[in-house]
Amino acid sequence: MTDDVQPDAEASVSELEREGDVAADYIEGLLDIADLDGDIDLDVRGGRAYVSVEAPEEAPDALARLSDPETVRALQELSRLAVQASTGRFSRLILDVGGSRDARQSQLEQLVLRAIARLDEGASQASLPAMSSYERKLVHDIVADRGFVSESYGEGADRHTVIRRA
Repeated sequence: MTDDVQPDAEASVSELEREGDVAADYIEGLLDIADLDGDIDLDVRGGRAYVSVEAPEEAPDALARLSDPETVRALQELSRLAVQASTGRFSRLILDVGGSRDARQSQLEQLVLRAIARLDEGASQASLPAMSSYERKLVHDIVADRGFVSESYGEGADRHTVIRRA
């Protein structure tokens, strides 16, 4: 491995599968340290490695503490760093623990619906709180599906989405 991180070029499916393998090994090691059981599934979706950790059927609440959105975000960043250390490439992998991504998707849908309600009440635009690039992408998709337009504004941790009528 070199000390340099390779530029963010489009990764091949095999490179994304390798990212998923590295991340899964890393997460499995963390689960072992924490003495937690989890079933790990790997996939490639939308040009990203997707690692899903689910609780085993016999212990459905085994991952409850790890499925908090902030915890998942931190574990995702650690997993990305593990992939980067192994491959020399920046990773945009997505980590889902115990259905946390589906839960967050539902929360974002509700947030967008409340923003659209403000527009229906006469507001010219509705700003959402700052969120990650992945969450903003989900919001843009939700907004477009409902016939509205959205744009992201701000920098870094303050980047947020603004919704308007089409």
